[in-house]
Amino acid sequence: MAIKLFDSELKVMDVLWKEGDKTAKQISDILKEEIGWNMNTTYTVIKKCVEKEAIERREPNFQCHPLVSREQVREQEAVDLVD
Repeated sequence: MAIKLFDSELKVMDVLWKEGDKTAKQISDILKEEIGWNMNTTYTVIKKCVEKEAIERREPNFQCHPLVSREQVREQEAVDLVD
């Protein structure tokens, strides 16, 4: 696993790691409350995470499921830092 997640993507992942599977709308509502993101911003970041295979999109209702754990991301960040 060599997924590089940017700060914005980590914000979406943090929601999923803390809350479990959520719909894109639920993630958008949470991030709007926490950091003021609008729906389009959140959906764009979710799409990038799906493309990187960090999130799996499930139906119905665009359910988001994390495919990587917080620990896997931290390990990769440590490897990148050492390299």
